[in-house]
Amino acid sequence: MSNERHKGPGPLVLGCGFPDRGDDAAGLLVARRLKQLGWDAREQSGEVAALLAAFEEAGSGRTVILADAVQSGARPGTVIYWDAGVMPLPRESFHRSVHGLGVAEAVELARVLGKLPDRLLIYGIEGASFEAGTPPCSEVLAGVEEAVRRILEEN
Repeated sequence: MSNERHKGPGPLVLGCGFPDRGDDAAGLLVARRLKQLGWDAREQSGEVAALLAAFEEAGSGRTVILADAVQSGARPGTVIYWDAGVMPLPRESFHRSVHGLGVAEAVELARVLGKLPDRLLIYGIEGASFEAGTPPCSEVLAGVEEAVRRILEEN
């Protein structure tokens, strides 16, 4: 699908993670793939201040899609979906920030401050290994493609 389906600007995609920490690169890979397809997709570390700024930049009425690696106990590569406007994020699934605060905290802080995007959709890709200097595993790479496919179909 292209952005032509949307009135006004299409969704803003924020891919979160770190490129050299194994499966943590999943969100970045989603953003890169969607950017190749012409979407407004950006890479983020997932830090609170950067995400709050991106939410504010998106403005009202624009859907924000956030992709990140998660650890929920599911099989590696599993794509998990949350609509952040409907429910709080499970903080325990988003605990991979190197600074201790990350996606879940940014979303909940934005909610408290009244700065949550009108529509914030989260696609988590279950990771297994977050060791520095390693590439993402094959299951997570398949999960990245699944997340991209779902984002294209659902948005």
